[in-house]
Amino acid sequence: MYDNYVFLGLFLIAAISFPVLPLIVARLIRPKRPTPIKQSTYECGLEVIGDFHVQFKIQYYLYALAFVIFDIEVVFLYPWAVAYPELGMPALFAMLIFLAILAFSLVYDWRKGALEWI
Repeated sequence: MYDNYVFLGLFLIAAISFPVLPLIVARLIRPKRPTPIKQSTYECGLEVIGDFHVQFKIQYYLYALAFVIFDIEVVFLYPWAVAYPELGMPALFAMLIFLAILAFSLVYDWRKGALEWI
């Protein structure tokens, strides 16, 4: 019974150590010679003119969020379409409800003006 937990613990240790261990090693062996030129703010190799903290309109973020939502729709639709013959009618009704919710959200975004870029 506890064998499953041993594998789960080993997997958890591996999952934590793979991203953390390279970061720790890189921090220990990196060169540490900061100069004013290295720590200056630049953009694309050029000196920054003016304030480098630019505030974007929230509408750009809403546009990106709507894109992500409808992109995830494809992620859910593709496996469902592949496995549809085995799933039957209940899966069809569930997918129709899912598509109705997404269509409602698209209409809502459209009416609120979240899809306007300007």
